[in-house]
Amino acid sequence: MSDTVNVLPHRSSGSSSVRGGAAKASPRGDRARAQRRKRAEIAILAGPAIIMFLAFVIFPVFMAAYYGFFRWKGFGPPKDFVGLQNYAVIFTDQNFLAALQHNGFILVMSLIMQGPAAIAFALLLNQNIRGRSLIRVLIFVPYVISEVIVGTGWSLMLQYQGALNDLLINMGLGWMATDWIADPNIAIWTLMVIISWKYIGFAVILMLAGMQGIPDELYEAAAIDGASYWQIQRWITLPLLGPTIRVWAFLSIIGSLQLFDLVFIIWGQYVSSTAGTSTMATYMVREGRLAGNYGYGNAVAVVIFLISLVIALTYQRFVLRRDTEGALTEKSGKADA
Repeated sequence: MSDTVNVLPHRSSGSSSVRGGAAKASPRGDRARAQRRKRAEIAILAGPAIIMFLAFVIFPVFMAAYYGFFRWKGFGPPKDFVGLQNYAVIFTDQNFLAALQHNGFILVMSLIMQGPAAIAFALLLNQNIRGRSLIRVLIFVPYVISEVIVGTGWSLMLQYQGALNDLLINMGLGWMATDWIADPNIAIWTLMVIISWKYIGFAVILMLAGMQGIPDELYEAAAIDGASYWQIQRWITLPLLGPTIRVWAFLSIIGSLQLFDLVFIIWGQYVSSTAGTSTMATYMVREGRLAGNYGYGNAVAVVIFLISLVIALTYQRFVLRRDTEGALTEKSGKADA
């Protein structure tokens, strides 16, 4: 009887140690299975997008770089290897350098013209005024209209015999009538007005969304402290709207570098260069596809891609850095907690 009593605790102790070992191993196994399941979910959800990105973005870029080393007419395998000759021609062609300058001008003026106007409209529409919904719709409508419709409509109105000059003549301002599209002294400014009218609605919507995320308590506290309306906007709204402004500026910069459709529709194939509104994209189409020199066109496409990539990375490194670092810091803090 005593032996039985002595043996049973021994068995119980061994059994408990085995269970304890299993209990200790179980959380590790659960974590490993959770990690594998997480990786599988990421692969399933992101895999198709990654494949599409590689197939329709990365692969065409490498193919364009490959064709850029040849004098190629667009059909059959490229055989006339010219090395870096196409790229050397690009940076010595005055037409491309002029187009590059036009893109730079459009980039800077888009930020200067659209940014302050979008913030002003957003401040107005953020107030409780009558007809606010209608004004929002009217401002945003041009952004959703097709570029073909916008370009065709503006080109008809702005030509020398168009509606704008007729209106000026009927108002007794005939001395102001001019060729708004073909005059190289004002054509680029005409383009800037059209671009601002077309895309300012997008900027206004972004600014309004950013303002909606600012807590009302900050405005109430500032009002209690005696701050005026403009002081509140200067020291509360604009600083907290900074991330939204920086994101909008990034999108505007990339769009300005790749501008093509409006210029090509309004000014056509060849007028844009004489009117001073050509861009790198219109130059690429004119000297590549329309000229039947697809190898040179691919080289221009690679140059546009590299310019856009360098500017985008530089902007992200020096301007968007504070936003990305804030997000990573917040994420790291949550993980440590």
